Amino acid sequence: MAHVLVVDDEKNIRTHLASYLRGLGHHVDTAESAPDALAIVDRQPLDVIFSDVRMAGMDGLALLREIRRRRPDAVVVLMTAYATVAGAVEAMRAGAYDYLVKPFALDEVGLLLGRVLEVQGLRRENRQLRQVVDEPALLESASPAMQRVLATARQVAKSDVTILLTGESGTGKNVLASAIHAWSDRADGPFVTIACTTLSDHLLESELFGHVKGAFTGAWKDKPGRLAAAAGGTVFLDEVGELPHEMQAKLLRFLEEHRFERVGDDTTVEIDTRVLAATNRDLEVEVRAGRFREDLYFRLNVVALHLPPLRERLPDLSALTEHLLAVLTARYRRDPIRLAPEAQSALAAYSWPGNVRELVHALERAVVLSRDDVIRVEDLPDRLLAPGAAGTVAPAAPADASLSLEDLERRHIRQVLAESSTLEEAAARLGINPTTLWRKRKRWGLE
Repeated sequence: MAHVLVVDDEKNIRTHLASYLRGLGHHVDTAESAPDALAIVDRQPLDVIFSDVRMAGMDGLALLREIRRRRPDAVVVLMTAYATVAGAVEAMRAGAYDYLVKPFALDEVGLLLGRVLEVQGLRRENRQLRQVVDEPALLESASPAMQRVLATARQVAKSDVTILLTGESGTGKNVLASAIHAWSDRADGPFVTIACTTLSDHLLESELFGHVKGAFTGAWKDKPGRLAAAAGGTVFLDEVGELPHEMQAKLLRFLEEHRFERVGDDTTVEIDTRVLAATNRDLEVEVRAGRFREDLYFRLNVVALHLPPLRERLPDLSALTEHLLAVLTARYRRDPIRLAPEAQSALAAYSWPGNVRELVHALERAVVLSRDDVIRVEDLPDRLLAPGAAGTVAPAAPADASLSLEDLERRHIRQVLAESSTLEEAAARLGINPTTLWRKRKRWGLE
């Protein structure tokens, strides 16, 4: 059952629609004006709001914007007898979920409401599952090394010191960054993640600092950057080791002064935000190779937290597996599932190069493929059962002292790609982010 609000200054429409929705089993409130609607919005949570567009005083679009500000999770559907393409576009830009043209059939309203509630239910379920999966998977550990990391993280969370999180891909650096924000005095502020691997150099600068209208082709309006969005909170730079050299210099200036200019603008912006960064690269090696600025490395590395790989957290494997199975069976609406002894042995013997992320994917596959309430060894990915699975992936060829580190990396990645059925599987075996692997593959022509 949903809680629905109907807003319309025409009594017949208001009462007729409310009666129909109540007949579907929903709790319905009505309002004849926008101010009356806002009073109800402030009083209680609402799932869906059906609002007329043309009303005296505050119209439906203004009401929509105010609802989005006060109740961002509420879905708003606008209703009007004066439909135009421009009006529909404006409604969608303002945050409307959909647009009903009067007169409409009540069955149309019922189908639309069913669709809305299904989407809302999936979003709630995903949020709950993400929280359940992430936090216990990282924030509870029997490993002394992981316990030390968590204790230090809690201690430094209350300060504004810059923290560098290091470790292999899939160890949970993003989850720990979110937890540090939640433990800090900035917990009520925004937590903004910037993925340094997903955008081109030009777009990354705009994403970080923002731009003004006309700064470049496609900049048709002013846009604040992600750093500005993190004001009063925390910004998390994921895979900071992938930043191009020019961007490293601009980031260093921001870390030192908390000031920057938007792309195409001479006005200096100053914001207050806490910076966390993460990388799966060895930045000391990158500094010696000239690929990462030494001054930026020391500025980021005020407090360093190294997350151990899963193969060094084997005391946690059993609890992690049990917890993840409970979450995944709920996600796929399965009855409780247990591991057969030989499957447990296979999990324990594997080295988990992709760490917790790879464990999640392996168990997800097993839950989907299992035919009853037992996961057997044949339900697990083949790589867990292959000869040598307990060790790491072997290089493509014996090391040649005449080859550069980049040449060796390219050889190794070529072989892993050839042995893997998907890009995600190869990334898990290599212990890197799939986006990072995609960029390396493209750069070296390993299609």
